[in-house]
Amino acid sequence: MNNTNENSISKPRKGIRSYWSSIRQFFAQAPTLGWLFGTLLAAALENLIGFSLARGIGLDKPPVLFGVDIVLKTPHLLPATLLYDLIIYLIPIVLAIRFLTPIANRLAAWMLHYPMWVSALVHMVLLYLTLDLWTGVNDYRVLVAKLMMISIMITLSLNVINGYMGEFSCSHPGFIALGAYVASIFTVGLFVGGDLGSIQLPAFLGPILFPIGLILGGVAAALGALLVAIPSFRTRGDYLAIISLAFMFIVKSFFENIEALGGARGFGNQPDLATLPVVFLWTMLCIWVINNFVQSTMGKALNAIRDNELAADAMTVDTRKTKMITFLFSAFWAGVAGGLFAHVIRYVNPSTFGTQKLAEVLAMVYFGGLNSVTGSIVGAIGYNLLSEMLRPLELFKWIIIPLLLILVMIFRPTGLIAFREFNLLKILQPKTDTMKGEVENVPPAS
Repeated sequence: MNNTNENSISKPRKGIRSYWSSIRQFFAQAPTLGWLFGTLLAAALENLIGFSLARGIGLDKPPVLFGVDIVLKTPHLLPATLLYDLIIYLIPIVLAIRFLTPIANRLAAWMLHYPMWVSALVHMVLLYLTLDLWTGVNDYRVLVAKLMMISIMITLSLNVINGYMGEFSCSHPGFIALGAYVASIFTVGLFVGGDLGSIQLPAFLGPILFPIGLILGGVAAALGALLVAIPSFRTRGDYLAIISLAFMFIVKSFFENIEALGGARGFGNQPDLATLPVVFLWTMLCIWVINNFVQSTMGKALNAIRDNELAADAMTVDTRKTKMITFLFSAFWAGVAGGLFAHVIRYVNPSTFGTQKLAEVLAMVYFGGLNSVTGSIVGAIGYNLLSEMLRPLELFKWIIIPLLLILVMIFRPTGLIAFREFNLLKILQPKTDTMKGEVENVPPAS
């Protein structure tokens, strides 16, 4: 009798596991190109019928972030929201994976005959088209997408220090502030004028000179990092955390007391130069550069320093020089992200770059995973989406998010995706076994 009951219980469990395994296999067979085709189809469909479908099923407008915010405000709209997500997102993506996967695999295999940058460019174009269509529904999505990409840059840059180098830095809000203010001074001084000067260049030069402003912001952040690195890396232990935290407060207080930049009131009137394609291109460049950096000889030296600094020093690794270069490199990208942030919001305030900003950046790094480019991307996107989706809960949002982070730290102490390399070839190549022969016959790309 007991055996019969155990068998009856185990059969449903095996059935559920088999069903779940078949679903995972169905989605796993699609290459990245197939997923991009599916999301592009869903975004295009939403632009075509999103508003009419939303009104037809009882919604005022298309859900901003997949309807989570609507359900939290008005729970009785849950069925309508689920129906919208099913028609607009789930069904098109599943159909695309079902019918377009063979085409996507052949196209991915064909592109491997050419240099890798060709395939990477095709994937980037499809990703941007999807993002452009998805954000075309309303301006709020555009803002969320921009801030999400800037968060990816900030998280990646901090992960280089806290993850790959194994130190604990608290100075990133200060670096972001330096980049934001220096880039703002550059663009406002050249294209707006006012208290910063009477020079006003033609507006068409703005997009051309804007990268210079961002680079100057990155350089200013790197120079600030030098002030932290020189005393910090002469010693070992927790001194970097203490000195970097002091640096953050010094930078915040500095801008609060500079009346020419608005003081505690903040500094505004930045020109609208951080458009969606500009932020997208800088984010892709940041991912590519940082990924190459951590996989280079310098990145391997960082891993050696993180695991055992004394052993790395004994193996002729110049630990102090490596840590200095890495710290300045990380600060540069934080400064660039700060410049983009200032021109997305078009206003900066010293209070933005305090302990709350530090907590958010650290949460994204440790939520996504240490020592992983992929983890940083997942952490930044996941944290930002979760934060925006739970916005209707107001105060309760700051109870739920910390609880989720605590659970992640308990069950995944190193983060969701930690110590995993960002393999570009794996992303670009076909996924099914039927394409193995074609991939194996591909000559090495130059």
